[in-house]
Amino acid sequence: AVVVGDQDGVITCFGIKKGEAVPVFKTLPGQKIARLELGGALNTPQEKIFVATGSEVRGFTKRGKQFLSFETNLTESIKAMHISGADLFLCASYIYNHYCDCKDHHYYLSGDKINDVLCLPVQKVNCITPVLACQDRVLRVLQGSDLLYEVEVPGPPTVLALKNGNGGDSGEEIVYGTSDGKLGLTQITGTKPVHKCEVGNNKKRGGILCIDSFDILGDGVKELLVGRDDGTLEIYNFQSADDLVLQYDHALPESITSVQGGCVGKDGYDEILVCTYSGWLTGLTTEPVHREGGSGEELKLSQEMQSKISSLRNELQHLQMKVLQEREKYQQSSQSSTAISSVPAFNVNDKFTLNKDDASYSLILEVQTAIDNVLVQSDVPLDLLDVDKNSAVVSFSSCDSEPNSNFLLATYRCQANTMRLELKVRSIEGQYGTLQAYITPKIQPKTCQVHQYQIKPLSLHQRTHSIDHDRPMNTLTLKGQFSFAEIHSWVVFCLPEVPEKTPAGESITFYFQNTFLGTQLESTYRKGEGCFKSDNISTISILKDVLSKEATKRKINLNISYDINEESVRHTLKLIHPKLEYQQLLAKKVHLIDALRELQVHEGNVDFLLPKYRSILEEADQLLEEYKRQPAHLERLYGMITDLFIDKFKFKGTNVKSKVPLLLETLDGCDQDGLIAFFDTAA
Repeated sequence: AVVVGDQDGVITCFGIKKGEAVPVFKTLPGQKIARLELGGALNTPQEKIFVATGSEVRGFTKRGKQFLSFETNLTESIKAMHISGADLFLCASYIYNHYCDCKDHHYYLSGDKINDVLCLPVQKVNCITPVLACQDRVLRVLQGSDLLYEVEVPGPPTVLALKNGNGGDSGEEIVYGTSDGKLGLTQITGTKPVHKCEVGNNKKRGGILCIDSFDILGDGVKELLVGRDDGTLEIYNFQSADDLVLQYDHALPESITSVQGGCVGKDGYDEILVCTYSGWLTGLTTEPVHREGGSGEELKLSQEMQSKISSLRNELQHLQMKVLQEREKYQQSSQSSTAISSVPAFNVNDKFTLNKDDASYSLILEVQTAIDNVLVQSDVPLDLLDVDKNSAVVSFSSCDSEPNSNFLLATYRCQANTMRLELKVRSIEGQYGTLQAYITPKIQPKTCQVHQYQIKPLSLHQRTHSIDHDRPMNTLTLKGQFSFAEIHSWVVFCLPEVPEKTPAGESITFYFQNTFLGTQLESTYRKGEGCFKSDNISTISILKDVLSKEATKRKINLNISYDINEESVRHTLKLIHPKLEYQQLLAKKVHLIDALRELQVHEGNVDFLLPKYRSILEEADQLLEEYKRQPAHLERLYGMITDLFIDKFKFKGTNVKSKVPLLLETLDGCDQDGLIAFFDTAA
């Protein structure tokens, strides 16, 4: 049997007989079901159904009889749940609770949002070891109510699973998936973590939402089933104990919210069952769909498959008729004198994240029905980048940036049945404001939802576990009559990936890396004092301006001091220059392509050309593709160098804006030493 919990609070349990879904039980609607887990006594079949709704946990037998209703003491809704025998592990946004037989045993307050929780198998490790997957790229391993140690992982972990469903031979091995699409295997020993393997996201696929272990290939070894938020289902297997290799993948049109392996439809044939965001359950079977009709004949569908298709067609026709009838009924009622038009409600599953690889933001919008169009508007300058998977037609409208602060206005018109849209934007550090998306689905009457996303002053910075302390650093120090909560709120305003909740303790240190340039930032602050160190003067300049403005709004006097390291400017220029050189060369090559192609047409062959020009022709398509993907990359680098130039002299009290045109002239074809010399002699 299969059990599913949905956003309407309904638990549905069904089996499959002769290719048809046969219901076992169905509960009444209620609060949205956040988590559904199977449980039972240890070392027995896990056949009891547990669901988390709001702050309550309910338990049902496999026949649908409710045997548990446990109202927890959590003030927030439950986000994650794990069950092991009589032990219940629950997490809200920042709070972890451990209950045994519904009695509160342990409690822990996390430093950042908790995305998932699990416990190592008690029967193997002989103690209760909970593991929390936290948004700040850390797995927190607990002992009772205390933190045992932290495990640094390469991205924000979204889901945890035991290797092979039982923690492997030792019972200590866990698999994690991250929101930026990475997969890893770690052993959680009693004293420290042992990293086993990590699979990067080289194919630029979506974030990982769900993981299961099941022997779908029938080779006696459990494979890893992975569901992603771009609709990709992947099957990995362990080539050796610590080596994950992708075996199969399958693309679905919407995000996969849950994946399970098992035998559902037909005895003897295992299946992978996936549930997607809009509520579809899809089964992938190991049963051969075609049978050979002879050596030369076409493959024919089995009788069973034909009857399945026929019944699906009938069901579809029935649904289409029902929709037409309801639409007519609505039209009639809307034209009557007592008509009240109701706005249809729809949910939007959205995600706005910074990609480390190309320093751009991905905005993913997913609706449970087809999207008609999405209007994107921004009050700060943004570049819209190309997305390969995006089939929508984009059109730009001219903006009047002066009176309305309107810098971007673009409309995406979606193709038929598009339920998921991915956009990419790149921001400019120092310019902050709001990006708005107006989402209109194909439902009647026409309705639209507006979603807002903050573009922060240091928007291209990403949290990191550590920084290089040997770099030349500039320091900004603030002192004043402000509380710990106030300065924390200013840091939240300036930088992405900082938890909104004020950290516990008296002081906190966060490390960041600029995803575009690779420069770094260290921020340490407490009540009445803040210290910010960066190897990029422009980062310090932006922080100084924004923090001063925020303090002035609250009528707080700040004593600001800074220590500027001249060497840091040369260091930052050395980081920028290779990127600048590469982009200048790419632009020159792209400008030559049309002329070279014309020569090729006129002359018939290109043997007379120099090898460097022949290679431009051979690589023309890749060069154009790369240039198109990064439309304003060169302008952004010019802008960063100009800002660095102005900021260097601003801290000395000199205004060098009049020398910017000369700097831009120097940039064209200037080598690294020449650029550094210009910065040194410009004053």
